[in-house]
Amino acid sequence: MSEVRIKDNESLDSALKRFKRNCAKAGVLSDLRKKEYFQSPSVKRRKKSEAARKKKNKRF
Repeated sequence: MSEVRIKDNESLDSALKRFKRNCAKAGVLSDLRKKEYFQSPSVKRRKKSEAARKKKNKRF
């Protein structure tokens, strides 16, 4: 869970910006998007292999 403590004389906008950055580093949004809907295990395997294939082709 991401937590940001507001410092003395800090605006709410800058604290919100720090919070968003912490969430992005922790991978909260990407994890949420992954779990947004159910995928069967076969679909997960297929997407994983497709991603690996794309990554391999991109490298060469």
